[in-house]
Amino acid sequence: MLTQAGKPFSVFTPYRNAWLKAVDDFQLKPYPVDKYAARLAPKPASETLPSLADIGFEPTNLGALNLPTGMSGGRRLFEDFAARIERYKRARDFPAVKGVSYLSTHLRFGTVSIRQLAGHARARGGEGAESWLAELIWRDFYHQILWHHPRVVEHAFRPEYDAVKWDDAPELFAAWCEARTGYPIVDAAMRQLNQTGWMHNRLRMIVASFLTKDLGVDWRLGERYFAAHLNDYDLAANNGGWQWAASTGCDAQPYFRIFNPVTQSEKFDPEGRFIRRYLPELARVPDRFIHAPWTLGGIDQSACRTKIGVDYPGPIVDHAAARERTLQRFGVVKTG
Repeated sequence: MLTQAGKPFSVFTPYRNAWLKAVDDFQLKPYPVDKYAARLAPKPASETLPSLADIGFEPTNLGALNLPTGMSGGRRLFEDFAARIERYKRARDFPAVKGVSYLSTHLRFGTVSIRQLAGHARARGGEGAESWLAELIWRDFYHQILWHHPRVVEHAFRPEYDAVKWDDAPELFAAWCEARTGYPIVDAAMRQLNQTGWMHNRLRMIVASFLTKDLGVDWRLGERYFAAHLNDYDLAANNGGWQWAASTGCDAQPYFRIFNPVTQSEKFDPEGRFIRRYLPELARVPDRFIHAPWTLGGIDQSACRTKIGVDYPGPIVDHAAARERTLQRFGVVKTG
């Protein structure tokens, strides 16, 4: 699907509009595979299938997400989501709420049909289904970006941003990977990833913004970390999401719009339910301090039995100062 000028789309909204106009029932019907099954090469009798360990997978705390596996698991998740899809737009950004479909890993491994999902959302209509269909279209959008611009794997989609000077900060990157940044929403999100192999989509945006805009670390390091840990890893979507957050990609978040991890936490986890789930050391911190526990006074820390710098780290960067550094970092590139 190309623009009227015969070129690939580089902005999502016109791509989505063209997609919605072009896609019909035929393209959303299940692909007829049964008649081709006999053409598959038979498995040699002397060989056994490799184990998950053989192909590089390790057990994770998947039970914490209660995600059923296989094609039957994909069907169960789809049926569960279909019953609450109308709430999707309102609930999808809150990680402590059951608002998303949890089907991304099944899409990655092909245990659900993308045609079935898109067809259901298109036929269903309504606020929730339309919002979810737009997310499925984002998947197609990033796939066509990777197809037409394979250089994005190692380079910024917008070539001028290859000139951005990222910091060489291995200690900060390690703290981000190991959930030791001192910002609870970031650390809880990274623990979810490290423990389960999955992370809520809103949190992916928050931690990616934090790594690139607060810590000044190259987006490619974060992209590779996600690639190594996400069970739903998809090169096109992962690359596109990271470049969006880093302001180097197509249809990217402008570089001067920088997520504040505290206000994001207050907005999308107001009661700290998600934070406490993955950071039990902050379980006794009152709601008004859970998003920025370093603001607790010494007496309150003692009452909560949570000493900042001992039981939980203090913030490794000051957000306001980091924001100014990011504006300067990108401003130099923007002004030449």
